[in-house]
Amino acid sequence: MNMANNYSEVFQWLINNRQSVRNYKSDVIEKEKIDRILEAGRLSPSACNAQPWKFIVVDNPELKNKIADATSNRVIGINHFTKQAPVHIVIVIESANFNSNFGSFMKNKNLPLIDIGITASQICLQATAEGLGTCILGWFNETSVKKLLNIPRRKRPILIITLGYPGDNELREKKRKSFDEVVSNNKY
Repeated sequence: MNMANNYSEVFQWLINNRQSVRNYKSDVIEKEKIDRILEAGRLSPSACNAQPWKFIVVDNPELKNKIADATSNRVIGINHFTKQAPVHIVIVIESANFNSNFGSFMKNKNLPLIDIGITASQICLQATAEGLGTCILGWFNETSVKKLLNIPRRKRPILIITLGYPGDNELREKKRKSFDEVVSNNKY
């Protein structure tokens, strides 16, 4: 088997095994693993190489639990698992460079938000490769998170990724639209 086939198999394994984890062990995550995960995010592609992100690693248990409180909502019952995750990675959107901003304006697309989606995906795939679980959160009290992490007033935390060893190794069936529903050739 040639190396390209091997890489393809590994990548397919990552895609098939990455899932949103909502049950974590309290085990400490090795710094080397966190660093590799952050490096995968740092190396993500971005429009015009703007790199419009900053990653804040929250691993202080008391602070992490306060961030977790900002992600939970009692009324609709979401994100109550977040205190279990030993690490939260907060992604803050940063100013893009001129070319990225110009492209966003001209094409009516928020390129930095697209870039953050790409970096979040790479972070999660690297975490899966490290044997860790993740869950990407967009629902949180932004004001509380900004205050807790001393994020400047003009900056926005866009996503929070919980990170930890999964509480179980159950791989859930992916419920997705069929291939034919989402793929067409040469026309809509």
